[in-house]
Amino acid sequence: MTDAFARFGADLRLLDDLSHGNDRLPGNDLHTVRALSGRADLATLAGVDNLCQALLMRFMTRRGELAALGHADYGSRLYTLIGELNNATNRNRAKLFVLEALAAEPRVARVLSVDVGAGGRDRLDITMKLKTIDGGTPLDLMFPFFIGVPG
Repeated sequence: MTDAFARFGADLRLLDDLSHGNDRLPGNDLHTVRALSGRADLATLAGVDNLCQALLMRFMTRRGELAALGHADYGSRLYTLIGELNNATNRNRAKLFVLEALAAEPRVARVLSVDVGAGGRDRLDITMKLKTIDGGTPLDLMFPFFIGVPG
């Protein structure tokens, strides 16, 4: 078992594009790979990729949505911005909601920066630089969050 695996764990692969966190196709949440045996198996992620996926899933999940499963505090409050204007006030709210979600993730040792920019009329571009518990190279993550329907 590698150090990265021990620190960050492994999970099923649910998202295709971890670099931009914009894989939101319903019904496309499990991926398969061909094992050495030639049989298909479910794809997994380990190490830092697992952390990236976990953070993106946390941002996309409404806080409280998993309360019935015993995880009432899991998720973020970003969903409260859907339908709001893409202005400085709401970009600051998005930054606060991202910082709250990052604080709940034990594999994030320190948040180095969070920037929220206007990615268009209906999109916030959220970029983060994080120090993980392994103390290695800082992790850069980008997450586009859609706040409305393009007009």
